Amino acid sequence: MNVLQHEAQALYFALQHFGVAVSAVAGALAARGRRVDLFGVMVLALVTALGGGTIRDMCLGATPVFWISDWRYAATSLFTGVATFWLIRHLEPLLKYLELADAFALALFTIVGASKSLAFNVGGFSAVVLGTITGVAGGVLRDVLLNELPLVFRPEIRLYATAAIAGATVFVFLHRLTPSASWPMIAGVLTILGIRLAAIRWGLVLPVFEGRSEGGEEKP
Repeated sequence: MNVLQHEAQALYFALQHFGVAVSAVAGALAARGRRVDLFGVMVLALVTALGGGTIRDMCLGATPVFWISDWRYAATSLFTGVATFWLIRHLEPLLKYLELADAFALALFTIVGASKSLAFNVGGFSAVVLGTITGVAGGVLRDVLLNELPLVFRPEIRLYATAAIAGATVFVFLHRLTPSASWPMIAGVLTILGIRLAAIRWGLVLPVFEGRSEGGEEKP
């Protein structure tokens, strides 16, 4: 392995752990105001950070799953969750940047998931689905544990899963054209970041399904 390949792998490893850490922080913060103890915070951090990748690997038959093959991913999740639990009061000024960091984590997780899926020779559609699952399923599992409607289904979250689907689609399409190049991954990440940040900046949302209330009247 030459120096450039070693540096690229080191950067890839660092970026994945950054994504795991950001997701773990989001999982820990979901426990605020719910009288969840430290163990509960650790569980939420682990589920949020590792849940999507676990489902992806199980669907692919990639066993043992990634965080069992490399314990450092679980360690990063646990450490970040515990640190957030104890340091939340000091972290408050930085929370305004969490949504930006989370957009980057979503982009990275989604493209990594789609790329790993293609490495297992699945079809393009399946790669898009598994990439999206990698990016969003951890948050869905967290919200299910908290008995809440998952955030990805709420319009105020602004094109979360939509951005993941679009970016994964771009990556898969370009990867089919140039399978040995790295720029399709960059294009996929930038697509997700662009859509997600634009949605945050301008409040872009998908149309909301309107039904009838329990009294039979049409909801406004």
